[in-house]
Amino acid sequence: MSDPGSSRAAKLLNVLDLKKIEENLYQGENETENGARLFGGQVLAQASAAAYRTVERVHLHSLHAYFLRPGRVDRPVLYEVERVRDGRSFVTRRIVAIQNGQAIFNMDASFHADELGLEHSAPMPNVPPPRELREDVEVARELGGAQADPRMSPMAKVDRPFHLRSVFELGSKAWGEGRFWNPTWIKFREAVTLPQAVEDSEEAAFRRQALARCLIAYASDMGLVSTAVLPHQASTNRSEIQMASLDHSMWIHRAVLLDDWLLFHKRTSTAQNSRGMVHSEFFAESGVLVASMSQEGLLRQRLSD
Repeated sequence: MSDPGSSRAAKLLNVLDLKKIEENLYQGENETENGARLFGGQVLAQASAAAYRTVERVHLHSLHAYFLRPGRVDRPVLYEVERVRDGRSFVTRRIVAIQNGQAIFNMDASFHADELGLEHSAPMPNVPPPRELREDVEVARELGGAQADPRMSPMAKVDRPFHLRSVFELGSKAWGEGRFWNPTWIKFREAVTLPQAVEDSEEAAFRRQALARCLIAYASDMGLVSTAVLPHQASTNRSEIQMASLDHSMWIHRAVLLDDWLLFHKRTSTAQNSRGMVHSEFFAESGVLVASMSQEGLLRQRLSD
């Protein structure tokens, strides 16, 4: 029996293989499993992939994005890349995602050539390793998902391109309590292979790392804005809150390893004026800090009839 999660992962790899329309203009197809609206992580990843098509031998180290309009899964997305600057060490790109003639997203991305320098890393939180935890999707299906517990994400029973193993197991007493952080182990479900001609060339390591950074951009938006609801979940159901990503920043500090588990450490700092602030990090299983993110999201309470 085929693994639906692996099929999702394989499909995501195809979604990130953009079609070149014209110089600096690319087209991306969409995932359809996340509902009628485009998943923000898909747009972040495709915009990163489009920018990568315009650089050589430098890697994405930071991005700053705004989600301007809801995107639709039934229309492809055009990505227009502006070559803002090509320096010796740093390269800057500006990317606009377009649907139906309107900008739905824009992003500034910076790329950096590898350099030697000072090194340190904040310690990883003390949490159980992934092998001691259960798959979120399996637990959610056992519990009945959001239909049985409205505090649970409506996507909890849907197979994802990544393994997800929450430190606070879904449905547990600790999971249901109000809290400010939500650590989850993630791992991409599919082995990444390149065409044989590329695998045997010096380009392989660069291509594989470029893809890894696009995939971590995708993962960086998984369950991020909903983290700002956690302090209120004892008294507020998710269905009562309209949630959407507003802006998103990410910094990639070190090489991303696709075949290893990453601790996705999400936490919220504040919520006010129908907006919530969330910060997060990706730690390698070895404990080293790989990437950091910050996002502000919409948290608008739905009016009752």
